[in-house]
Amino acid sequence: MAFDFIVLGSTGMQGRIVVRDLLETGYSVLLCGRDKSRVMHFLNVHKKKTEFRYIEATKIKTIINAIKYSKSDVVINCMEGDWNYEVFKVCARLGVNCIDLGSEIPVTKKQFSLNKIMKKKNLIGITGIGSVPGIGNIMLRYASEKFDTISDITLGFAWDSNIKEFVVPFSIESVLEEFTDRAPVVKNRHFKYKIPLSSIIKENHRYIGAEKEILVRHPEQYTFLHYFSKKGLENIKFYAGFPEHSFRMILSLIKLGFASKKEVNYFNKKIKPINFLTQMLKNLGVPKGYTEKENLWVHILGKKNGKQKNVLMECLVPPLRGWESSGCNIDTGFPASILAQMVKKGNIMERGSFSPETGIPPNLFFKWLRKKKIMIYENGKAVN
Repeated sequence: MAFDFIVLGSTGMQGRIVVRDLLETGYSVLLCGRDKSRVMHFLNVHKKKTEFRYIEATKIKTIINAIKYSKSDVVINCMEGDWNYEVFKVCARLGVNCIDLGSEIPVTKKQFSLNKIMKKKNLIGITGIGSVPGIGNIMLRYASEKFDTISDITLGFAWDSNIKEFVVPFSIESVLEEFTDRAPVVKNRHFKYKIPLSSIIKENHRYIGAEKEILVRHPEQYTFLHYFSKKGLENIKFYAGFPEHSFRMILSLIKLGFASKKEVNYFNKKIKPINFLTQMLKNLGVPKGYTEKENLWVHILGKKNGKQKNVLMECLVPPLRGWESSGCNIDTGFPASILAQMVKKGNIMERGSFSPETGIPPNLFFKWLRKKKIMIYENGKAVN
């Protein structure tokens, strides 16, 4: 059987969102991961459209074999970003297209180094298609066409829930890294580094209200400068906003040492606290009636016809009926599903290895988001 898509990391939170959306749209999917039990409901309900293959990121041969078995020309990589470059290399070698949810800056740079190879092979490799990175990059692409020059970009996310209880974010490891790793800030085209918890501010965002925000590391600081330095871009900051109950819990986990990647001895077994925490939180349920909402925002300053111009792009993500258990993670999984379908349908003309600031038609992408009840706004006015 030739599958329409293959999803690596299909057993994780984002992978399951992508798989469900593709299956409900009518596509066949090869599900790949480590814990088959987490996707048995898909395999049972969609028996004729699904299969499962065990893969292990540290054993690249298992990924190669899975891609070959799928006979699909579109790979959706929902694994942790550490492996994105290796997956891109494999896809380039096998002659298949690939998209992923985003990488740290050093990995993103390595992925961009494959641009000539993938372009020569007429392949599409897009890194960073989720919420931010992803929707935010495409909002910037849309707004950038209204500027002659761009000097400053500030962007980020802010979210909240109706029930003030801690629910596991998209990736607890990534969130703890955002709180503890130095955050790059681009100032006068040079990278400076800030300690996230020394940069706490309180900002108000439409649909969310006032929340604490911190500077965090994200690939956009690199990709924005990569694509828009020709427009004069000099300054970039990325802020992550969290509701108070979630902010406090994340700080507590850090203080208790769960963010540590240093191995500890547990009855003669070596274990990293962050790995233990990740596995333990898989058993944490979602309160009945719990919903989330989010605002993804990009604020752009520059000039048009010699006059100062100011554009605020926002993506408002409401609770979606039937998807409540996924929270606002739908704004990461849905874009990956949408872009994979756009690649399959031939809507992406660009070839090579790139991020979403280029090659993706903003209006068409926004139209797909609208079908999911995800709205895009420019200075408060809906554009989709």
